[in-house]
Amino acid sequence: MSLRSGALVASAAVATLAFGLAAPGQAADHRAGGATAGTTATGSDTRAKANPTLREVADRTGRFVGTAINDGRLGDAAYANIAKSEFSSVTAENAMKWGSVEPNRGQFNWAAADRLVSFAQSNNQKVYGHTLVWHSQMPNWLANGSFSNSELRTIMTNHVTTQVSRYKGKVQRWDVVNEAFNEDGTLRQSKFQQQLGESYIADAFRAARAADPNAKLFINDYNTEGTGAKSNGLYNLVQRLKSQGVPIDGVGFQSHLIVNQVPSTMKANLQRFADLGLEIVVSELDIRMATPADSTKLQQQAANYKTVAQTCLAISRCAGITVWGFGDRDSWVPGTFPGQGAANLYDDNYQPKPAYTAFRDGLAGS
Repeated sequence: MSLRSGALVASAAVATLAFGLAAPGQAADHRAGGATAGTTATGSDTRAKANPTLREVADRTGRFVGTAINDGRLGDAAYANIAKSEFSSVTAENAMKWGSVEPNRGQFNWAAADRLVSFAQSNNQKVYGHTLVWHSQMPNWLANGSFSNSELRTIMTNHVTTQVSRYKGKVQRWDVVNEAFNEDGTLRQSKFQQQLGESYIADAFRAARAADPNAKLFINDYNTEGTGAKSNGLYNLVQRLKSQGVPIDGVGFQSHLIVNQVPSTMKANLQRFADLGLEIVVSELDIRMATPADSTKLQQQAANYKTVAQTCLAISRCAGITVWGFGDRDSWVPGTFPGQGAANLYDDNYQPKPAYTAFRDGLAGS
């Protein structure tokens, strides 16, 4: 997943009195976490308070702010420094998906996932596990294999049990089932749905709960942020699962949005899920635009990022927001949506965009 954006445009965001938030161009000097030569301890502390990180601001409201991590980029110092200083939670972009961890049946490769967990532990971050059961990025042996219904159910529950057990106590939240719905609100005819029916979802959640009783278990999907057929289908499923005693703790709303197309019903929609007693997270936020970027689009994007942050703050059960990567150079968007991109908080050179400051203002409640 890779993205190319236009040049950085200076932010016009206004600093707030509450937190003294600085413009993005002023943010780079503290991102590596240390004072510069000749700076007194008092001066360094004052600067940090005047220019807090995303995670510092989110912490003040009891939310997490996370990012998806590309395991292959952690060797880049600029990338790693932003990842560890700005975010309190990390999600594996690909390293925990079925095709990555179990490329051959019963043979697991944990190297990349273990690196992510180690990175998080070293930097006092939570880990958001993504994802256990999904129709995409399955290993070839599973995607193209022929199994009886009972064998497929055993394969699925064994995979969930093995992965969740390995990271018991180390992963705080899991996307147990990912992208189970069609746009019309019907269940996607994945391999699991075709053979096992809707019961595969409940079985996956029960296996995950048995493997780690303390991890929070989520269902995650896209194009469900606003009210509509797809979000209604998801809502009805969650109601059924809860009525059946299935151990589901929350719903993830991916929020791969387009500039100036944040759903007007987003707050009301997320609130109705929260009213079921569920934890709500914005799980994969990015806001793309037609490229090349310009100052107008970047300011519109900034306002949209702030709106999403404020929406989360307005819902008491919204636990936090994960952005799907933070730098435009690493984004998945251009490879999937040709002619679109510049979707993240930082540009190609890991410099903060106007969206960074606006998002931080939103997380601060300003």
